[in-house]
Formats: sequence, C-alpha cells, structure tokens
Amino acid sequence: MSPGLEPFTQFEDWYQSPLGREVAAQEAACLEGMLEGIFGHYLLQVGGAAGFGEVVAASPIRHRILLPAAVHRAELGMQIVASPEHLPVASDSLDAVLLAHSLDFAPDPRQVLREAERVLIPEGRLLILGFNALSPWGIWSLARPGGRVPWCGHFLTRYRVGDWLSLLGFDVESQRMLMFRPPWPGWSSYLDGAGRRFWPALGAVYAIRAVKRVSTLTPLRPSWKTRRKLLPGSAVEPTTRGNTHA
Repeated sequence: MSPGLEPFTQFEDWYQSPLGREVAAQEAACLEGMLEGIFGHYLLQVGGAAGFGEVVAASPIRHRILLPAAVHRAELGMQIVASPEHLPVASDSLDAVLLAHSLDFAPDPRQVLREAERVLIPEGRLLILGFNALSPWGIWSLARPGGRVPWCGHFLTRYRVGDWLSLLGFDVESQRMLMFRPPWPGWSSYLDGAGRRFWPALGAVYAIRAVKRVSTLTPLRPSWKTRRKLLPGSAVEPTTRGNTHA
C-alpha cells in the first residue's frame, strides 16, 4: 500500500466507529439527493468505499469504480489502486466523480481537483464531501496536531473549494452543510436541527455538487494570404509547390 493512501484506509476504519457511523449516515442521506438526475455509465468514487455502496448502486449510473481498492470487499465493484493526484483514467471518460473526504487527506488537494476535471466528460458532475475548517470539528482538529484520522487531515472551507472549482471551470449547483453536533458521539440530534437553523455555516461536513462546463469558443481561421518565414530571422519562406498555373 502506498504511504499516500494510508489515511484513506484508516478513514475507512474510522467510519466504523460510533462517531464515524453518525457522519456516514448523514453523508449517505445527503449523497442520495445529490445523485438525483445524474445519468451515465461510470462513477469514480475516491474514498468512503464501505459507506455509500447502496446509495450509489441505487443511482442511475451503471458502474462504480473505487479508489483506493478495498481488496477485502470484492462485492463493491471495480477497483483500482492509484494516487488521487494521478488517476490512471482516460480524459473525458467519466460521468461523475465522488470525492469522499479526499481533499482532507490528499497531499495536494488542488491536484486532486485538476485530475477530477480532466477525467470528467463535459457536463459531468463532481460530488465532494469534506470536513469544514470553520466548525467545532475544525477547531478540534487544530487542537490535536499530528493526531489520528480524521484529525490529522487538512480541513478546508467550502468557500476555498468553491474558488478552486471556479478556476477549473466548474459551476457549483448545490451546497449543503451536515453534522452540527460536537465531535464526539452521544449528543442529541436536536443540535442538528438547531444548527441548520441558527448556525448553518458551522456544520462539520460540507457537501458540494458541481458541473464541469466547457466554454464554446469560435476558432479563427488562419489567414493564408500572409506568408510567414519558417524560422525567425530566416530568409527561407514556404514554397508554392503544387500551385503552379498554366
């Protein structure tokens, strides 16, 4: 296993903890709505392999590809082992990409987004789940430097991620904030309802759905009337071979 993939596999184990199960349940419910209206053949899911299998299987997308591979879970579908910063996937080939906390643990989150943009088809959808730096969870992670997953991650804000997406040519279609309870299990679910109403920007998890836009530029036809030199400073010009007139 590549050292760069270790946090992803550790995060899978954290999803099985009491706190992780609470997070996974809210994310799965949110993801179900985010997948509505997305059709196609292939979805690449980076991270969160064990938590969203049923949700993705129920979506209109036919096939799911997992990264990193959960070799002990063969029933999850097609699997690959690779760095999220360097996907072994052809450009413009996927209908959707799901980054489940991939930006939190990747050494270069912007490169992960660039790779997602590369492999998506025009009008393809990018779904992102990430821990919010502007939340009690973000503060807790700062108080535990060098801690275990998930606190060892580099939490971001949805605003920063939105700026990166805009630079890559994405349009954000929807955003949601989840999990307003403190970062330990046992607190009443009442806090989630109150948080959505009174402090909606402070959720522990942000969920973003974006679409890849491709600008349609009208190419300019070259002017064949201007005969340029082959090399700068050279006196040699293109010949007119084959264009002689009787």
